Amino acid sequence: MSNATLEYLSKSMNSNVLVSVKANYWLRGILRSFDQHLNLVMDNVEAIFTSEEGSENQILKIGKRVLIRGDNIVAISSPNLLK
Repeated sequence: MSNATLEYLSKSMNSNVLVSVKANYWLRGILRSFDQHLNLVMDNVEAIFTSEEGSENQILKIGKRVLIRGDNIVAISSPNLLK
């Protein structure tokens, strides 16, 4: 993992992040921990599914604390870093 990736994830700790996964949906939650394999531990995780038309989002609460395996991650966005 590059230094830029480590820095980005470190700055995102304890804040809300959006994680795109291979199953074609997004996970939203608070990033609590990560490792060199990009495994993430997140709190208060919700899955966001978009309809095929792209007009509706369905939100499903996943759990209070969730481990996401790094192999399933496509992208990570931290809206708080854009401010």
